[in-house]
Parts: sequence; C-alpha cells; structure tokens
Amino acid sequence: MSRVLVIEDDADVREALGRLLNATGHLVRLCERALDGLRDAAQWDPDVVVLDLGLPDLDGTTVLRNIRLVSQVPIVVATAREGEAEMIRLLRAGADDYVVKPYSAEQIEARIAAVLRRGTAPASRILTVGGLTLDPDARSASLDGETLHLSRLEFDLLAYLMQRPGKVVDRRQLLADVWPAESRSIETVDVHVTWLRRKLGERAANPRYLHTVRGVGIQLSAPKQA
Repeated sequence: MSRVLVIEDDADVREALGRLLNATGHLVRLCERALDGLRDAAQWDPDVVVLDLGLPDLDGTTVLRNIRLVSQVPIVVATAREGEAEMIRLLRAGADDYVVKPYSAEQIEARIAAVLRRGTAPASRILTVGGLTLDPDARSASLDGETLHLSRLEFDLLAYLMQRPGKVVDRRQLLADVWPAESRSIETVDVHVTWLRRKLGERAANPRYLHTVRGVGIQLSAPKQA
C-alpha cells in the first residue's frame, strides 16, 4: 500500500482524488493548504505527492522547491498551463511528472503508478564505469569518490545508461524506458542529459562519460586512458 499525499485547495477535486486513490489501494492524506502539505511531506513520509500549483497560501512552485530541500519523494504536479516551457520549468523545480487540468482519474492514477514504478530500482548490484559508481538499492552515486547530488530522473537516467556501458541508446528508447512515453518529449531527454552532464563536470563539446552520437543516441562509456 502506497502513501499518497494530496495537496489541493479545491474541495471537490481533493475529495474525489481521495476516494479514487483509496479505492485503488492507496493510503491517502489530504491537505487544503500549502503549509499543511509541507508539514505532512516532512512528517508523514509519503511515497508520492500530488501537488496542485494554484494554492491560496503559497505558490505551488515554492512548495515544490521546499519539499525538494528535504526529500526526494516523487512529486506529480497539477498545472493549468500546457507547453514545453512549462514542462521544463516544473522539471527544473523538482517535479517528477505532471498533469494538465482538467485531468481524468485515469490520468492521475497512471502518473502515480509511473513515478512509483520508476522509484523501484530493478538492479541490486553496484554499477561501476570508470570513476562513476552507482548503488541502485541505496539510490546513491559518486564520481571519483565525490557524491553526486542527482534528482530522481537524473539518477534513473544515469542508472539506465550505466547498465548499458558502451552501448548507444536511442533517445526514443530512453523516453520509453525512463519516462512515461505518453507524457514526455524527446526534448525532455536532451534537457536531462544536459543537466546530468553538468553534474558530471563535463560539456557536450568535450565529453568524458556522456557522448552524443549524432542521429543515433546517447552513449555512456569510461574515459579513455591518456
């Protein structure tokens, strides 16, 4: 049974979500205000948060960033805006997925299932590529002995590529396997590859680990010895 925290000021939407999630086997806590949601995110230890961005007491993006300061819990945000710019803004702020209002019960349940599924690392062995080390169970990664501070999706992307060292992975394959295919775009993959490169201290023009094979995909490989 997964613990789902819903932060939503609209009473009708909040109660409907509560009924839906209870009916599908989740343990649910409902919050009307941002400050109550922040308290429960810290104290109740939910498995996933559903966050409305249009809250009366605090801006939803501020709530998102504050949760991210203390927790890596998966967060699905509900926004009234569509478009690539809004998606990238939310991902930069720490969201794992999003739905555009008005959304159906099936949509929100699918998003929750997807982020919970991505949070379960399938591998149990320590992965090592060059100076990169990743522990899927502990969800920790390091480069040359220094801890890497990765978002949930950055970690999942790195884990996926480290499980396939030297293999060129098509962007669409990454999209299908790391993100819910119906809710993402190829540009999302490129954005996260760019962010991951920065965390690894490299640039596309001078890569050490992450190599772009033009027209094909992304390859992770150990740096060549001088």
